[in-house]
Amino acid sequence: MEKKKRGFWRWLIASVMLRLILIYLPKTFNLASRPEVSTPLVSLRRLAEGYWLKQSSISPYAGSMYHGSPLLLSLLGPLTVKRIEGQPNHLLCSLVFVIADIISALFIRATGHTLQMAYRQSLNSLDIVDLLKSSDLLSSGDIAALVYLWNPFTIAACVGLSTSPVENLVVILALHGACKGLVPLAAFGWVMSTHLSLYPAILIIPVILLLGYGPDSPPRKLFLQKRYGKNGDNHSSDNCGQQETNQSKAEVTFSWRPVVHFLFWSSLWSAYVLVLCSISVKPHGSLWEMFQRTYGFILTMEDMSPNIGVLWYFFAEVFDFFRSFFMIVFHLNILFMILPLAIRLKHRPCFLAFIYIAISSMLKSYPSVGDSALYLGLLGLFLDELADMKFSFFLLCGYIGVSLLSPVMHNLWIWRGTGNANFYYATGMAYACLQIILVVESVSAVLNHDRKLRKLSVTKLRDGNS
Repeated sequence: MEKKKRGFWRWLIASVMLRLILIYLPKTFNLASRPEVSTPLVSLRRLAEGYWLKQSSISPYAGSMYHGSPLLLSLLGPLTVKRIEGQPNHLLCSLVFVIADIISALFIRATGHTLQMAYRQSLNSLDIVDLLKSSDLLSSGDIAALVYLWNPFTIAACVGLSTSPVENLVVILALHGACKGLVPLAAFGWVMSTHLSLYPAILIIPVILLLGYGPDSPPRKLFLQKRYGKNGDNHSSDNCGQQETNQSKAEVTFSWRPVVHFLFWSSLWSAYVLVLCSISVKPHGSLWEMFQRTYGFILTMEDMSPNIGVLWYFFAEVFDFFRSFFMIVFHLNILFMILPLAIRLKHRPCFLAFIYIAISSMLKSYPSVGDSALYLGLLGLFLDELADMKFSFFLLCGYIGVSLLSPVMHNLWIWRGTGNANFYYATGMAYACLQIILVVESVSAVLNHDRKLRKLSVTKLRDGNS
């Protein structure tokens, strides 16, 4: 155990050192100007421009540069104007992003340990704990944290002056608070993540399921089958059977008390955020202008600059007459998947949150590699359930190929002039297809894992009855 802990901290320190080395490299491969890293919503350069406007007694939302949170502007804005002689520009902001990555990894690690302990207890109660395979080197929480830290997408977002590390941190805070039953923390993370990027609003469903049912567990039918199986063995003891039935009902009962507390704390944090935002924008604007320039900008997709998503090219080509219709269709496409997935995966709310994050990262207006870094880090939390996932090697090669081809195609199109927009858009389409395959295969792997648990549980019951 001590060796595992030392190994984890060594890898964590090494990841921090790598980030610091890349920060001090000249221009850092020009990542801050890459469309895969910096979008109109997460670009630190745009944030610095918004802060300059604010310091000039002009609304930070004047023009078309800044479309982020006024709270983030107040937090990071002063750091963008401070320069240390002989040090890289925006060094303080880069250090903030490094710290955010470290804290996110530690919360992912703690969440993984909580999920693993709860899942082990569930399998132990079903007498099938042997199915849980533990790594001789690191636990699933440690592996997930290291995957997040060493993911090239995470490093690029951190070093490329993107605010994605801060947005990922508040999302992870919400999931960690829900897994641990820390209602104020879960509410704070959900409110702040929704405030910063809007799309995490759909995470309210897995957060509520985590608070109501608890961490991920096998299908609840298995617990009922075991209880009723035991009751069937002993028909003479009616009192014992009634007690077991009551226990089985209690085991699948949804707890409303933490959910009510979560709604209360969410309302409280939302009011607090709105008050702070109104104070921040009052000298130069209004809350309505903030909503239009942030959430309205996300929903209407006013900026057609290229990114790794699939929407920019489509809406650049579509006729203006059909623009509103297709805008509604694309945004509703995310909402249509929420309810069916929640019904099917309600016993695995943390995995459901991973799926929601992956889907929103694929279909959001302005995606970046920082969004992919988050769900790829959370993927490591489900190593046991996804052990038999198909096309793993294909997905790995696909992500590497797209990561290498995207800058090349962008260079051929923008700088050399030997290509066109279709070259770059093709890599975006391939990237979207890879994410679709990842979502479909991961859900299939988890459902197959549940079927395997069901077969083992039935076999155990039959052996016990015989």
